Amino acid sequence: MAEDAPFALYACTRRHAGNRLRYDQGTSPPDFNLLITLDAVLAEGSVARAARRLRLSPSAMSRALARLRETTGDPLLVRAGRGLVPTPRALELRERVGQLVQEVESVLRPAEQLDLKRLVRTFTIRAREGFVENFGAKLVARAGKEAAGVRLCFVQKPDKESTGLRDGSVDLETGVVGTVTGPEIRVQALFRDRFVGVVRKGHVLSKGKITAARYAAGQHVGVSRRGREQGPIDDALHASGLERQTVAIVGAFASALALVRASDLIASVPERQTGVLRSGLYTFPLPFEAPEVMISLMWHPRMEADPAHRWMRGLVLDVCGGRPEKR
Repeated sequence: MAEDAPFALYACTRRHAGNRLRYDQGTSPPDFNLLITLDAVLAEGSVARAARRLRLSPSAMSRALARLRETTGDPLLVRAGRGLVPTPRALELRERVGQLVQEVESVLRPAEQLDLKRLVRTFTIRAREGFVENFGAKLVARAGKEAAGVRLCFVQKPDKESTGLRDGSVDLETGVVGTVTGPEIRVQALFRDRFVGVVRKGHVLSKGKITAARYAAGQHVGVSRRGREQGPIDDALHASGLERQTVAIVGAFASALALVRASDLIASVPERQTGVLRSGLYTFPLPFEAPEVMISLMWHPRMEADPAHRWMRGLVLDVCGGRPEKR
């Protein structure tokens, strides 16, 4: 194969496919800068004035006009007395070219400042149970006050996969960053949460000093989306030489607290995420060292610079408390 074959193969692959521009072997791609030159020439009707508009020398403008004539196959401007007049082809192109140049300029122009009063958009937030109950009302109120055209859509979070963020069906996600969270996902800490114990009012643990031994002696409801019998609370108890009896396992904190309301079971749940859900129940600090969890805000990097998305991220950070550094 000849030495220049790779270049020939590259050129051969640049053919039209769908809406993408591709070019056959031996065909040079068009110089889109000529559109700007053509727009200036047709708008000014003078090579000299077009040169001044584009800050080009008269000779450079003449060369550009020669290239335009060669590319379009039309003289475009012809002399009439001391001036130049457009050809029928030039008149045909003038409006189209002007629109094209305006569209290109709008594409390349920096994003305009966000006008919240005119913003109309739906933001989808994926979170575990407790987020809407604890933060939803304040978040909706803040969003409505600043941007009346914004709607919030809260969806359940059955797993830690990043599919929704990647395909754009989810704008923001809250929760604990897991091993299956995509490495490209942007993450910013929202708050740390500690586990607390919860029982119904009148439960034996609602009276007297709660020790690790008293806590472990009761019957417990565990929370695991995958139905696991052991978790971080059990590991912390084992470190103290204790073991609890888990008689029920549910997949959500709300379900665990519902069981607690109607029984003598003990639940251990994250404090901030279940604040509203624990209303009417007796809450106590765990009498042993238990791990904290970091709740984070997550989004896809393609939304990083979007002004409206940045505003919504800031709103969630304010409502949930603080703006720690992002990774």
